[in-house]
Amino acid sequence: MNEYIQIGIALAVSMLVSYLLVFPVLKLAVKWRMMDYPEERKIHKVITPRMGGIAIFGGVVAGMLIIRPDIDYLTPISVGAFVIVLTGLLDDRYQLHPLVKLTGQIIAAFVVIIPGLKIDIVTIPFIGMIPLNEPISVIFTFLWIIGITNAINLIDGLDGLATGVTTISLISIAIMALAIEPQISIVYLCVVLIGSNLGFLIHNFYPAKIYMGDTGSLFLGYCMAIISTVGLFKNVTLFSFVIPIIVLAVPVFDTVFSIIRRIINKQKIMMPDNKHIHYQILAEGFSHRATVLIVYAFSAVFGFLAIIFSLTSFGISLIITLIFILLLHLFAELTGVVYKGKRPLLDTIRKQGSRKNRKQKNTNN
Repeated sequence: MNEYIQIGIALAVSMLVSYLLVFPVLKLAVKWRMMDYPEERKIHKVITPRMGGIAIFGGVVAGMLIIRPDIDYLTPISVGAFVIVLTGLLDDRYQLHPLVKLTGQIIAAFVVIIPGLKIDIVTIPFIGMIPLNEPISVIFTFLWIIGITNAINLIDGLDGLATGVTTISLISIAIMALAIEPQISIVYLCVVLIGSNLGFLIHNFYPAKIYMGDTGSLFLGYCMAIISTVGLFKNVTLFSFVIPIIVLAVPVFDTVFSIIRRIINKQKIMMPDNKHIHYQILAEGFSHRATVLIVYAFSAVFGFLAIIFSLTSFGISLIITLIFILLLHLFAELTGVVYKGKRPLLDTIRKQGSRKNRKQKNTNN
């Protein structure tokens, strides 16, 4: 069977299975009282079923059975995915202590690291290829898996947000896996996840009928970490260390800025708050739906920059780096970690917008 036909079938199957599984999962969530209740820190006002991540997981399993990718460490990756889904499911039901939830993530990480799946080399601009010997490679891989898993978990704050952001990142990774150094097995993994996300997003976009819960956000975070480890870190381009960070810039830097903000405010690092990027955009007066679309746009821009970054010359890459830094600064202002809460770049944009509006009014008059 032609590879592209197989990809198309796997995409359709994973999307359909994920979409259909939501219906029985909804009933189970209500029966098992796995509901998300409104509270001060949360945006939603209606009690909503969670554990929708089971539908995403089911769609991925169905797609994998169709496509059967030939990939190293597939068995430990699958076992780790099961551990992470079980951890998320238990958290959705019993609200596990953060350390207990972290223990599940640690087990899932070492399930893949012990057999040998490690980031053993990184390529950094201006420095070159740096081999990572043990235990550095183990520590680096462990921190990457745990960090990305939690980054996706933290950004899951609005209807359809984590689903859409991971889908956009996966599309970017799939394009690079085909364009830079063809890795069809990575494309396969991306495709089944994209299909499952899209099937679930039909139910999850605002106003959501169901949330993915930690079952879904931890699973997606784990998958993003594994795919970037197997794919992006393994190619030998000049920017192999930078590219996965750009692709995942929205969840990665939202998490980094959250940690910085909590340190500045002398808060516990693991203490949840409502200062994440999506909450700050909401606070600017945008609607729920518009806020999600704005974050999607951020993700799409970063994904596009990563693709261009990986394909262009060094000179153009420097220009892209400047754009990336500018976007990061805007991101930092939105999350309140620069200039003691001041927002010079945002204020400048607002002033320019106000001037244009005044000029337009004067012209109309």
